[in-house]
Amino acid sequence: MSYERPILARYRDPLELIWLATATRLGVAIRRDPGVFANTDGDGIVIIGNADLDPDDNMAKMFFHEVCHWIINGRDSVTLRDWGFDYGDPPDTREHACIRLEALLAEPHGLRLFFAPTGKFREYYDQVGDPWQMLEDNAWEREVQALLQAGMALAAEEPFGSALQSALAATAQIQGALLPFRADYRSDIDGDTLAPLWFRDLPR
Repeated sequence: MSYERPILARYRDPLELIWLATATRLGVAIRRDPGVFANTDGDGIVIIGNADLDPDDNMAKMFFHEVCHWIINGRDSVTLRDWGFDYGDPPDTREHACIRLEALLAEPHGLRLFFAPTGKFREYYDQVGDPWQMLEDNAWEREVQALLQAGMALAAEEPFGSALQSALAATAQIQGALLPFRADYRSDIDGDTLAPLWFRDLPR
């Protein structure tokens, strides 16, 4: 009657394990904070919120977005708070380039909808078809394309190349393993009308 079961392990979402390890491979660390949405401290810490998130938000998606900011803003931007953004300024072309980079990296793995960004910039992401095609021929979109071209080149370099490709491939493997279960899935949440995010990119 006095037995107390020893706790020798902690359950973690497999997706979080993949992307926490990816952070280590990239030379940064993830910390969770309910008081923020997402920011960086300029000293290798990427802070991801864990409160008041939308139902389709998750740590992996939010961290992937931050890494794409890092790539677009330049390798050395990891030493700058919030990748060097001043969020009091008007919208920045680097945000749109980041969104296009996300699409380019995620799409070959069948994860373009899974890794779609959250927040107000989702509107732009959904408007983009081919990330290499401008929405309009104007100075803004031409600058976005130039930033994207430089970003894709950096994304292929280390530490980004192998770390991101491994994480995206592993995420796609989890998604693929769920396909046989989709037809029989029923939510355990009363009145839930939302499909699991995992099913968004799966073939019909």
